[in-house]
Amino acid sequence: MSHKHAPLSYTGYLHAAVNFGQYPYAGYLPNRPTISRRFMPEPGTPEYDELAENLDVAFLKPIISQLQTLLGVSLVEILSRHSADEVYLGQRDTLEWTLDSELLAAFERFGRKLVEIENKIMDMNNDKRWKNKVGPLQVPYTLLFPNTTDYFREGGLTGKGIPSSVSI
Repeated sequence: MSHKHAPLSYTGYLHAAVNFGQYPYAGYLPNRPTISRRFMPEPGTPEYDELAENLDVAFLKPIISQLQTLLGVSLVEILSRHSADEVYLGQRDTLEWTLDSELLAAFERFGRKLVEIENKIMDMNNDKRWKNKVGPLQVPYTLLFPNTTDYFREGGLTGKGIPSSVSI
């Protein structure tokens, strides 16, 4: 499906799923290098021996230059940011978007469904049985969290919220 002809909710979900969750992981270059200047060493080679003897030095050798790192991490940050004037799925930027009572009622039902989804995600985030709830980080899932309560339009690296439309 082409983005040019895709419905707004599809492009919003796609953009939210692909971009907004990148920074917490890929914003730290060793987690996801944009390029490597060396292949992983094969056992029996001097490079493999170096990896076994001095892991820190050998690990950093394939990583790209500081400038390339800065550019890559900056791009990931830009793509992961919500704008300050973001209008999320289930919101409208004007209250007068329609006077049709049937449409307003359907939009209200849709908004209640989004809140139910948010509550389910929050319940699952609080459930210690889920795999991402073990270890020191205990990272909550927020990637496709609708974020219907964000009417303050703070923007930034929130890692949550599905935009009503996408413009890059």
